[in-house]
Amino acid sequence: MAALDLGGATDSFRADATIVHNRTAPWADYVRGVVRELQLAGHQPGGADIAITGNVPRGAGLSSSAALEVALLHAWRHLQALPGLDATTIAQLAQRAENDFVGCRCGIMNQLISARGEAGHALLIDCRSLQARPVPLPAGLAVLIAHSKVRRGLVDSAYNERRAQCETAARHFGVPALRDLTPAALDAGAAGLDPLVMKRARHVVTENARTTAAASALAAGDLATLGRLMAQSHTSMRDDFAITVPAIDLLVDVLQKAIGAEGGARMTGGGFGGCVVALLPQDRVAAATAAVAQRYRAPSGEAAEVWVCQAQAGAGAVAT
Repeated sequence: MAALDLGGATDSFRADATIVHNRTAPWADYVRGVVRELQLAGHQPGGADIAITGNVPRGAGLSSSAALEVALLHAWRHLQALPGLDATTIAQLAQRAENDFVGCRCGIMNQLISARGEAGHALLIDCRSLQARPVPLPAGLAVLIAHSKVRRGLVDSAYNERRAQCETAARHFGVPALRDLTPAALDAGAAGLDPLVMKRARHVVTENARTTAAASALAAGDLATLGRLMAQSHTSMRDDFAITVPAIDLLVDVLQKAIGAEGGARMTGGGFGGCVVALLPQDRVAAATAAVAQRYRAPSGEAAEVWVCQAQAGAGAVAT
């Protein structure tokens, strides 16, 4: 395999043997991990020559690793007619590759949207049942992504630490996961819980409530409510989950002031840098883009990079 965006870096391994890490080329572990999960699932993945390229920035909180994992699984399914690989199964195998081989204890959201996304829709995901409900995006709504130019890596960040803290909180409350708590139940049972762990738990519990409320606001075309929920979400990530950085906070503030009341902005991804996502009317895009260009610089002095996007369908094979 060759990583064209990494100067043509290459790696090779046997797909019919025990898969081990490539300690000198971390990017290759995403490919190796996917093949290992196919093996563990009872498949017999054959060999392939693979060239990898893409336009999703790496380490920016835009799920580039999930996109790669899902695309690789589609490639093996397409090339070798592997049975039983529906979109949800592909997402599950991709998550396991990241959890168990790469070493990042991520959830399944990124892989599931990469596998099951629908054009023109957001996806409200139940990460326990893996049910997913498409939520139509209002007509005239733009999705703006601004890259802060603050680089980060999930495995090297405090992502795994945050997950462990949330698991500690769930054990304190005697529930399988924090999703099983309401905000009222969280407050009522907080006695004896470490204050820092309580803050982490409060973010998750309140974020779950904001997510379902945001789906309703999107479906109703209520951009004012959506903007308030996004602002609350970013504040919670900053103050309770502590995964933002000053440059990200500044970028969100610049965008929110340019957008006004109809729409909002928040950090996206695992935190500690990366990107901000904004949802706003199409007629506010020019003003928001200009504001970012004028008022934001990364600590390195770089300007933000901005993309205006549309929701597209999930991964699949393209006829050539």
